[in-house]
Amino acid sequence: MYEVIGTRASRALRVLWMLEEMGVPYTHTPCGPRSDAAMAANPSGKIPAMWVDGTAIFDSVAIMTFLGDKHAMFTHPAGTVARAQQDALTLQILDDVDAILWATARHTFVLPEEHRIAAIKEPMKWEYGRNIARLSDAMQGPFLMGEDMTIPDMLLAHCLRWAEVAKFPEPDEKLAAFKARMEAREAFQRAVALP
Repeated sequence: MYEVIGTRASRALRVLWMLEEMGVPYTHTPCGPRSDAAMAANPSGKIPAMWVDGTAIFDSVAIMTFLGDKHAMFTHPAGTVARAQQDALTLQILDDVDAILWATARHTFVLPEEHRIAAIKEPMKWEYGRNIARLSDAMQGPFLMGEDMTIPDMLLAHCLRWAEVAKFPEPDEKLAAFKARMEAREAFQRAVALP
């Protein structure tokens, strides 16, 4: 059984959501970064982490990729062109969306005040808007890669939710509809109801 370490009000939500979609049993230890449980799983104290047979895996996307491969769900098989395209999309979302949101968060409440640069927020919002427009243009169907939901869909939906809370530019109509469909999923609703 898997044990997910981290509160759902973090990137742990991605992992919890994926496990709920898969119907795989797991336990959840809701805790913040640098808590005792987080430090026991990850020497940096970052969340999420997941215990698998006594071994910890860190990073939400690494965990999601492991789960997808292990259970052959929400992913294309390793070594296929479709998987390479999926991985490229995952990395694009991490670089162009997640990284911008995280950099802005760091300069809003994570870094010590003397190291924060408030002026970074406006250019980050501009870049975010440009980047999600490109993702919208490339969307191939109800999901990013067409008819089947994959890891990048959960990743992008989580980032769109994070951006909404952070008061970033709203997505266009196509991505707003995508976000609404993803958030309406029963598995997502179960995940956001967790501690």
